[in-house]
Order: sequence, then structure tokens, then C-alpha cells
Amino acid sequence: MKRKIETELLTWKSADTRMPLLLYGARQVGKTHILCAFGKQNYKNVAYFNLETNEEVNRYFDKNIEPKHILTYLETQINARILPQETLILFDEIQSCERALTSLKYFRELAPEYHVAAAGSLLGVAVNREKSSFPVGNVNSFALFPFDFEEFLWSQDKEMLAALIKTHYSKDEPLPAPLHEQALELYRNYLIIGGMPRAISTYNEEKSLIAVGGIQNEIVNNYTADMSKYADNAESVKIKACYNSIPQQLAKENKKFQYKVVQKGGNSNLFGVALDWLSFAGVVNKCAAITEGTVPLKVYTDLSNFKLYMSDCGLLTLQSGTPLNIILNPHVESKFMGAITENYVAQAFTAKKHPLYFWKSESKTGGKAEVDFILQIEDKIVPVEVKSGTNVASHSLSVFTKRYGIDYAIRISAKNFGFEKGIKSVPLYAAFCV
Repeated sequence: MKRKIETELLTWKSADTRMPLLLYGARQVGKTHILCAFGKQNYKNVAYFNLETNEEVNRYFDKNIEPKHILTYLETQINARILPQETLILFDEIQSCERALTSLKYFRELAPEYHVAAAGSLLGVAVNREKSSFPVGNVNSFALFPFDFEEFLWSQDKEMLAALIKTHYSKDEPLPAPLHEQALELYRNYLIIGGMPRAISTYNEEKSLIAVGGIQNEIVNNYTADMSKYADNAESVKIKACYNSIPQQLAKENKKFQYKVVQKGGNSNLFGVALDWLSFAGVVNKCAAITEGTVPLKVYTDLSNFKLYMSDCGLLTLQSGTPLNIILNPHVESKFMGAITENYVAQAFTAKKHPLYFWKSESKTGGKAEVDFILQIEDKIVPVEVKSGTNVASHSLSVFTKRYGIDYAIRISAKNFGFEKGIKSVPLYAAFCV
């Protein structure tokens, strides 16, 4: 299945100043598959080594990690030559071997003619527990996320529909009604299937939304196993508790993450490390509150006030236990649909590398106001309001725009494309365009 990152990988291969490639992301997002496929399509051969399962190779890195020694040994492992420009050397699950991670620096300095790529499911966790040095400035880092909705459309043979959505987004012109409804139906399927490659391929093969749940359960179980493997017993219990609390956190009217929902009397001292683990592992997306809607947003972040979303909307649908018929039927009301929709938009923005921020005010005179997402696009602040249906009535957006003198905002909802009174209407299926 086609992925956007393929273009970045080709650019990396042809670069004059190419460094070893480091591909990171949550487990099961397709890192190994995409690198192996890329290697087969663009090199004469791929020298693949899984450093989690191949203990012999893993242990060898405890010795001399100069490239000439490593390369000689690796050739004996695969009984084949490893040649510059012609072989893609691929280290999978590199977080399992800290010395291998360090060796990338020496490949860059001493053997830049070799094409070296590495992938890791828990690189963020590994980097924050490592004993050996991380090759800062010596690798080209790329992040791989679950399929966004555009990639999902490609996987459903809807490339033309995806292209039309992008065209109508740029022109603020409504899609023809039949196409609009078709896109919304595919979007609702995506809320169930999500963007994990195995879930999508299972759906493509079996054409069953029910069958997807079994794959998603396996993925969640793998996440849970990682929590036990890469954290001590006491910390892993906290990590699991925080992760399992996310549906309850998002079900509240105030979606701010509250430690007391995880455990009575809970606080940041008790669960802070657990939340960091989830973030480093790439299985959650953190959306921080801002106190001012001005550039640069980062300096106005309230680190103690944040929302936590799952990295994949399909996993949230599964973990929340939301009946699938409620998601598929737009005429059935469910309060939790708002949370699933927000999670979907957070996932789309994360894939576009937009830092996640939200804004909330509790003015004594103007009442409460909250804007779901605040984007900083170059030197512009763009507030984004998210609605799960076609009822878009809300005063929060106007409160924010008036307070900070903003003349352009985005509203993502089930309504078609349009632009009116400074608000760009973006259909739910077009969040990937923002």
C-alpha cells in the first residue's frame, strides 16, 4: 500500500549529503515493511538484521563498532557482499541494541558511501534510557505514523477522490453531493478501521469491519507487552493504567487529562514518567494548552494542562467500546463521537507534523470558551474548531478570534467545503489537507 514517506526515502537515497536513515514510530505502523519494500525496489539487495530477535548480531556490537569490522561480520551473516550504493543495510528494532544506534555515527563519519537505514518501535524510550551515546546530528530522522485518511483513500483505490478533495479544499468549492456523501461514508469506516496497516489490509481482504477488531486487539496487546518489557514492573502498571484511562479522559466534558481519573489521589509525581513513556513510544498524541493565542505558541504552553489522544482513532474506537453501528449511522447521536472526531483530527495534524495545542478561557463575563486546536502556520495563528456533525453553532471560535484579532479560522465538520465570514469550512474527510 502506497505511503507518503516513499517520496522522502527516495530523496534521502539520492542526496549528496546523505547520512544513515533512522525511521521511528509506534509499533505496527509499517516501518519494517516500508523499508524492506523500498530496499527491494531501489537496491540490488537488502542486508536485513533484526536486532531484537538476532541475539548473535546484537551481541557483536558490544565489540568494535567501526564500520569495516561491522561490515565484514555482517557479510558472513548473510553470506553475501555488502556493496556501497548497491546494498541497503537495514537494522530493524535498533532500540534493542544501543551500541548499534551509536554505530550510525561512525557509518556517517567513516563509511558514508554505504546506505544504512534503521527502524525502531520504541526509539524514544530507548534514547531516554540509553547508556551509549545517541548519534545526534549524524542521522536523517524520519517519523512514520499510522495511515492518514488520504493514504487510507489510496488503499481503497480512491486516488481520484483524494485528489478532488485536495482541489476543492484549495478552492473552497463544495464537492458534488454524491461525492461528499461517499467521502463521509469512507471517513466513518476509517474511524473504525483506523490507520494501522494490518487493520487496513485485513479489511481489504475480508471486507469486514468486525474482523478488524481482532487485529486491533493484537496491536493493543503488543503495546501492553512492550510496556512490561521496556519498563520495570511498578512503572509498567502505571503506564498501562494511564493508557487505559484515555477513553474515560476524553469522555469528560472537560477533556483535560486528570490524574485522579487514573487513580484516586493520582498526581504528576506519580504518573508523570508513565505519560512520558507513552509519548516517547508514539502511542499517544499530547495536546498542550496555551495561555495566549499569539506567536510563538510554544512559549505560551501550559505544561500542566493537556489532553491526551490515542495515536490511532481506530484503537480509540476499539478501546472505548463504541458500537460500530453508532459510528456508521450519522443520524444516531452519541456524545462520545465528539471525542473520536477530535482524536481523528489530532491524528491527522500529527501526521502533518503540526504541534498540537488547544485554548481554553473561563471568563467571568463571557463564560467558558474552548477552541479544540490552535495551529501556528509560519507567522499566522489559525484556530480550528471540530464538530462531529453538521450542527456548527458555537461561540468559542468567535471569542478567540475577537480576543486576538484573528481574521481567519477553520471549522472541521460534516458540512461541505465553503468560506464565510472569515471561517473556512472543511469537511471531516479533508482534515489531511490542513
